[in-house]
Amino acid sequence: MNKNRTQRRKDAKTQRNKALTEWLVLVCVSVLTAACYQVINERPIEEIGTAAVEVGLDRVAAGHTDTFQDKRIGLIVHAASVTADGRHAIDVFQGIDLNVVSLLTPEHGLRSRAAAGEHIESGKDSISGLPVISLYGKHRKPTPEDLEDLDILVFDLQGAGVRFYTYVSTLILSLEAAAENGLEFVVLDRPNPLGGDRIEGPISRERDVVPSSFVNLAPGPLVHGLTLGEMARFVNQTMEKPARLSVIEMKGWKRTMTWTDTGLTWVPPSPNLRSPEAALAYPGTGLLEATNVSEGRGTERPFLILGAPWISEIEPVPSVPGFDLEPIIFTPTASPAAPKPKSLDQECHGWTIRVTDQEMAQPYQLGVTLLATLSKLPEFEWRRDGDALTWLLGTPRLLEDLKAGKTVQQILDADLADHAEWRKERESALLY
Repeated sequence: MNKNRTQRRKDAKTQRNKALTEWLVLVCVSVLTAACYQVINERPIEEIGTAAVEVGLDRVAAGHTDTFQDKRIGLIVHAASVTADGRHAIDVFQGIDLNVVSLLTPEHGLRSRAAAGEHIESGKDSISGLPVISLYGKHRKPTPEDLEDLDILVFDLQGAGVRFYTYVSTLILSLEAAAENGLEFVVLDRPNPLGGDRIEGPISRERDVVPSSFVNLAPGPLVHGLTLGEMARFVNQTMEKPARLSVIEMKGWKRTMTWTDTGLTWVPPSPNLRSPEAALAYPGTGLLEATNVSEGRGTERPFLILGAPWISEIEPVPSVPGFDLEPIIFTPTASPAAPKPKSLDQECHGWTIRVTDQEMAQPYQLGVTLLATLSKLPEFEWRRDGDALTWLLGTPRLLEDLKAGKTVQQILDADLADHAEWRKERESALLY
């Protein structure tokens, strides 16, 4: 009996050590990725870790804890829920004796390793010992049973600044659940990696035109220019029964900042969004998900490489502000981050993308330009006859405009009036 108990303890310790090792490897890879990105952009390596911005979690770690005292806390977190010096939110909250009861996790899971669309089971965190409730498995909105032992939900996810990145939908559904179940809801704010001034792309159409989905819940244009704290404020103002919402704001963040301006190390919030450069291109190259063109999953630079095996001659793509495209030949391979990428193990011809000017970069224009160019090739195909693009954008207009032969500029100009209206609508929710 004692031998069995001793063995179980050894097995549990081995499992904890394994999980901790995996976590440290992820952090090291993230730091190295960020360091390489800084070198590419000619910023000295010694600036890494010298943050100009304090995120909401940093302020909790520094003692901003009155909101959480004597309350049962549910943390909505993932791998990027870290302070500027790399401490995870779980460790921060437990280290100052706050009563964390459970962890709730979005798409990609607690350690942000699961592939896109992979369903995640609830369970138990092997390191902290806390129960883990998956919000990307049997349900995507916290249930009353998930929340019955809690007083407060704390949201600390790193968003991507674009509507179809699902963490903004997790924010909205969790905010609604908190309101419906009488819980407080606190957002620990983080930077929008695209900045707070960049607004691009269409708004969603009415739900009778394009049904609600997990990639088009958020209001505003595709690139909305809000932090997730600001998005929570905007959505809460429109709810029939608002939540008891508060946002622990960042210090030092300005709307003009892209990620590299913050001085923060990029920790991948999902396994294929591996660098600030990829995040900047993602609102455009992510649209290729709706086609038979590879968006770079299964390569070392997802969303920065694109192409297909049926592209025999690499044609030049019209120039797009802030980006440079260079010809490349690549072969997508399977990995845990992309178990079944498009064109698996096939040689593809295409382009690699470099960000040449972060301030000038227009990712949605990049995406529209790519679609306008590629859709003219004989073997190009729309997934689900184009419904996949409509689903991603929340509107059929881009598909209709491309099929009608409209120019890229005509497509972009059609959104300008909505952008001007959105800037007015969002003013009451702005924090910075």
